[in-house]
Amino acid sequence: MSRLRLLSAAALLAVAANSHATSFIVTTDSIVGGLKASSDATSDISSSFRDDKIVRAARDDAASFVASEGAIRGVRLESALDHIRQQTPQLNATDAQLAQAILTI
Repeated sequence: MSRLRLLSAAALLAVAANSHATSFIVTTDSIVGGLKASSDATSDISSSFRDDKIVRAARDDAASFVASEGAIRGVRLESALDHIRQQTPQLNATDAQLAQAILTI
């Protein structure tokens, strides 16, 4: 009888370990997918606005915005954010993502 319990416990542990591994893989894939989408949007922004004077003038304000976690919002940054959103209305990026993209230019 104890062998049957031992085998049952081993089988149960194997199934539980497999489900945790699958859950981890799904979670990891979701996180990586979200980061890739964010990175793609950021690189699209930085490459298309590389020579834009309004966006380039907002670099210092963008740095302050990122460093203060959004607490400091300069006039040049606000202008650049409006300009970017007017030029690319299909873009769904947060202010923080846009500010980071401005810093990469």
